[in-house]
Amino acid sequence: MTTHIITERPQGAARAAIAVQGVTKRFQGFAALRDVSIDFLPGQVHVLFGENGAGKSTLIGVLAGIHRPDEGTILLDGQQVQAATPRRARELGIAAVFQEPALVPQLTVAENLALGREPTSRGLVDRRAGRRQAVEALARIGSSIPPDAYARDLSRAEQQILEIARALQGEAKVLILDEPTASLTDNETDCLFDVVHTLRREGLAIIYITHRMGEIRRIGDRVSVLRDGALIRTCPLGEVTDDDLVTLMTGRQVGALFPEIPHRPGGMALELQKVSGAGVLEIDLQVRQGEVVGLTGLVGSGKAEIGQLCFGLARTVSGRIRINGQDLGHSSPSKRLRQGMVYYPADRKHDGLVASRPARENVSLPALDRWTRAGFLDRRRERLETEAVLKRLSLRPANPDALPPTFSGGNQQKIVLGRGFTRPYGIHIFDEPTAGVDVGARAEIYEAIKELADSGAAVLLISSDLPEVINLVHRAYVVAEGRIAGEFSGEDLTEETLLPVFFTQHEKEQGA
Repeated sequence: MTTHIITERPQGAARAAIAVQGVTKRFQGFAALRDVSIDFLPGQVHVLFGENGAGKSTLIGVLAGIHRPDEGTILLDGQQVQAATPRRARELGIAAVFQEPALVPQLTVAENLALGREPTSRGLVDRRAGRRQAVEALARIGSSIPPDAYARDLSRAEQQILEIARALQGEAKVLILDEPTASLTDNETDCLFDVVHTLRREGLAIIYITHRMGEIRRIGDRVSVLRDGALIRTCPLGEVTDDDLVTLMTGRQVGALFPEIPHRPGGMALELQKVSGAGVLEIDLQVRQGEVVGLTGLVGSGKAEIGQLCFGLARTVSGRIRINGQDLGHSSPSKRLRQGMVYYPADRKHDGLVASRPARENVSLPALDRWTRAGFLDRRRERLETEAVLKRLSLRPANPDALPPTFSGGNQQKIVLGRGFTRPYGIHIFDEPTAGVDVGARAEIYEAIKELADSGAAVLLISSDLPEVINLVHRAYVVAEGRIAGEFSGEDLTEETLLPVFFTQHEKEQGA
């Protein structure tokens, strides 16, 4: 494959709102960006696409004034500029909204919008004027969020929209959106896209980063594919298929993303009987050895709570949970871990990783007793075995002593996943294992799940990603309003069959 295939801007097209020319950025000698040149046009949504670590975040960091390029130039409306700081970038009209909202929860919407630039009167903050400005800023993007509401009370989508409104104050020409829908429901995503379409009609250049293939066609006009810090191709989205994008992104023919997992169910590994707890009611569920079972439904349906109940992170109010026929009662997560159950949380940054400890120590946490004798940890054995696990999972970069925040999202997920390979656990519970993970890392995570099932382990896969569920699992339960709304397998395991059940209110037993 040709290393660089760069499509020039069509003749007669509008001058770029912002452009990078020959930009290179190095960190400790490593080139995170290598001679990248891209034009971002006004009135278009330009998608940046690539694997974790491809250079997307570094590029938007350069544009937003977080990183200073080592080589190359930035052009704004054709004029060379230097966005040396985030504040300078904002002054130039470059607005950035990152994946994690940076709001002050204790302040109101109006106060968050005015933060750092509060209107004053006679030396005092003019709250009335601030409120008026907030109403105008929200109206500009068609939002009806109350200006007096507290940020802590807003939904995730409303927080993202508030971040956009705050970023657009002033004369914004460029809007950068980094994984804005990662934690949103479908309805919330639709609301956010309405805002993006409004801003596109106003003529803003919008730079959009996402790992979700389905979003690219809905929201994008052009796409730039990055790989290993280099620009591979820039073109209109109509010129490339999804398969083309994946091949350009990974540098290889990926083929089938989802591995074929033979269905060879063994004995009962995990069983829930009429289990009720926080957010769920009378759950009946079974997972056998060598079986991959899916739990799917809308965000907030209760599927995540079922996984937490299984691992003892939440208490059951009634019903029974059994591992290999043994009633767990109200045992702790540590006891369930010793009984052969391991849980991979959805929020890897806050619940899955210890940011201050190296990758290998994060992997070894649940299995320290394996390398402990007479109260002393055999660090050599711990290091050798955890490094072997990380090598097996293709951790990139292959540095087990690096801290988790220095890795991309997909590689952070591999560190969390590595815990399940430190000893032969019989039951694995995955909660949204590929959220925010690129296609290449997804394929590797799916292969790890296949390996577990092939070894005879029971896998419970909790996911909002329907293609993931349909293509990986042998059976699937749909959760709606805290109840099991349906169970599907075989030919019934299709998107057309499952999706309507997401929105169906649970019906009581016939005749009730």
